[in-house]
Amino acid sequence: MQGMRAPLFGLVLTGGLSQRMGTDKAALPYAGRPQLVRAFTLLSARVASCFVSLREAQCHDPLRRQYPVIVDTLENCGPTAGLVAAHTAYPEAAWLVLACDMPLMDGASLDALIAARDPRYHAVAFRSAYDGLPEPLCTIWEPPALALLCQQVTAGALSPRKVLTGETTRVLSARNPAVLNNVNTGEERERAVEMMENRRDGVCGE
Repeated sequence: MQGMRAPLFGLVLTGGLSQRMGTDKAALPYAGRPQLVRAFTLLSARVASCFVSLREAQCHDPLRRQYPVIVDTLENCGPTAGLVAAHTAYPEAAWLVLACDMPLMDGASLDALIAARDPRYHAVAFRSAYDGLPEPLCTIWEPPALALLCQQVTAGALSPRKVLTGETTRVLSARNPAVLNNVNTGEERERAVEMMENRRDGVCGE
């Protein structure tokens, strides 16, 4: 099947405006390193090639330009823009996507997604602890799922989650649901740092 033949690439999503945080979430330090560095290190160890997704306005950012990048070609589409740009650039690849605002993500969770790839499914996602639906921003997107997303964008639908709600998505329960926590405000960051410090391994994402 195409999904299992596809090479697995990695994509760190960093193109958000960080409006609620008030500062660039990709640059926020956790355990002594910017979150983008931590996420890219975590992801790149598990894929054939790894990229940073960004907006054109971010192309000259010193932090982001350390890495191979894929620039959004759509505006005002949120993370959908990054997924569409990645599929357009490498349509033969499957993508393990990770949002840069999940600082508690760990290697074991990503390994679980990778181990669950199956030719019967076009995506592998974790079930959100908040609403029980697939979490689209920590997901393996096989080429057919991304092709469907592109078709929906052309039709005016911009929600990646809608693509994942069918029977072709394999949905897993996260071993530690906290790894899916999005950190969008200063208060949420304080809680994430506290949780990180309380973890015995001391470093998220290794």
